[in-house]
Amino acid sequence: MNNHINSPHAEYEKRLQQRRTQVTLLANNFRGIGLLRIALLILGAGLILFGLFRHQTQLLWGLIPVAIASLILLAIHQNIFRGKRVAERAVQFYEQGLARLKGQWAGTGEAGERYRNGQHPYAEDIDLFGKGSLFEMLCTARTRAGEDILASWLMAPAKPEEIQLRQAAITEIRPRLDWREQLALHGETLRSGVNPVALSDWGKQAPLPNLQTYRLLTALLCAASLVGLGIMFAGYGSIFLMIVLVVNSIVGLWLRPRVNSIIAAVEPASRDLKLLSEVLGCLETEQFQTEKLVALKASLATKGLPPSRQLGQLYRLITWLDARMNQLFRPVSAPFFWTSQFAFAVEAWRVRSGVLIERWITVVGEIEALSALANYSYEHPADPFAEIVEGAALYTGEMLGHPLLPEEKVVRTNVHLDDEMRLLVVSGSNMSGKSTLLRTVGTNAVLALAGAPVRANRLQLSPLQLGASIRIQDNLRAGASLFYAEITRLRQLMELTGQSLPLLFIIDEILHGTNSHDRRIGSEAVLRGLVERGAIGLVTTHDLALTNIVGEEHSRARNVHFEDHLENGKMTF
Repeated sequence: MNNHINSPHAEYEKRLQQRRTQVTLLANNFRGIGLLRIALLILGAGLILFGLFRHQTQLLWGLIPVAIASLILLAIHQNIFRGKRVAERAVQFYEQGLARLKGQWAGTGEAGERYRNGQHPYAEDIDLFGKGSLFEMLCTARTRAGEDILASWLMAPAKPEEIQLRQAAITEIRPRLDWREQLALHGETLRSGVNPVALSDWGKQAPLPNLQTYRLLTALLCAASLVGLGIMFAGYGSIFLMIVLVVNSIVGLWLRPRVNSIIAAVEPASRDLKLLSEVLGCLETEQFQTEKLVALKASLATKGLPPSRQLGQLYRLITWLDARMNQLFRPVSAPFFWTSQFAFAVEAWRVRSGVLIERWITVVGEIEALSALANYSYEHPADPFAEIVEGAALYTGEMLGHPLLPEEKVVRTNVHLDDEMRLLVVSGSNMSGKSTLLRTVGTNAVLALAGAPVRANRLQLSPLQLGASIRIQDNLRAGASLFYAEITRLRQLMELTGQSLPLLFIIDEILHGTNSHDRRIGSEAVLRGLVERGAIGLVTTHDLALTNIVGEEHSRARNVHFEDHLENGKMTF
């Protein structure tokens, strides 16, 4: 474990300079080895030309050490190239970290557009997904599985015991910067295309009937082809080889539908298996103490090879299978059932280990989601974990700030809601910060209930479900007006109060799509209904008449107000 005493910014700057120096060094070495390979190529060509033209064929023996040296340099060259690519990704890793610390991350990461859902009770309202969203700021996952699990954590509250397990795991991972860097460097620059659903579904398919018979048959016919070639080269004729080739052709046509079905099933599910294997390898070699991380690692335990090596085997089998696409290699490999043998080997791997893929993907996704939240925690050392208090509805935040805003622009606010004080009616002028306050409350609730640190000095809350009506839009194609869209969302919030968890609602300018008289009557009815059903929350309004509901609700509601005044010619809120 690495316990860094430097600030995140200083540590990232130091490591960034180290990785840039490493890239420069490896680039120079790469060019140097390249020049040596060119020199050996010229030397070899010179030996050939000189030996042939001078009739000194003994000089050609010098090609042997030249060829050996060339192969050694080729291996060194490729190794340097791979190291340079890894170092370049490390540079990008720390550049992205510094961009997050400077508030310059919007539009540079994975925005999670595929998770956007206008029917979700709060995702659109608090900028959960999209450019400049909470998901983009948090997500450092390399695999789609990691992105999926992180998104699911943000879209639904976890149980209190699960929140505590995640908090402990994040605390353990947080100082392990070397390990989190290693986890982030696998694969290429772009995120993985691993489709967890397709891959796990492929692993659970029914086995191909008579697989062992097909494998034995193709192996025997391959051996027969080799024997036929041996007989022909020994000078005993090619009759046997011709018979074998005819039989192979007939059997190959008979097997083709089965082979094609295997290839068609595995191809869409097999992208970036190497990355999945490497991420699992990172987990297998690390030692953990906290319950959740120990359990995740223990769930990988299998008889025989560890999951990372098993997936590595599958990756190599598919790589060899893909050799069939080489037009020059295909006619040469056909008599030896190359495609069929490797397709059946892939199918045998699936029969043996396919049912475990779903578990492995889930573990990878959870580790990446925890690592993403640990990155956030490391980069915001002043942000604490929320205290989850079971019991009646509660949300008490001291010096709450919005996590998406740079620290120098954050305006801190105290918010207290509980069973006795269930409603805050927030009034104030435009641009005074009412909507930001709602999003601050909602976003910190999402972080807390996902097990992540929150932007506050302290936050206590009970298990809650969040519902919001802030960014409501009409829908011309669906024939839904703004008023109808808002009514639909308010009905959704009312329905949420009938579920197991109390509702925390945040509503901006309630019923602003109708006239003042109807607005007051409807707003009071909605808010009174929410409060009476045990919900707690905030509502903003420009309509000061709505503030009268506080008097009617007595101690369960309170009016709060954003003030503005001129200060040195500038409006201050």
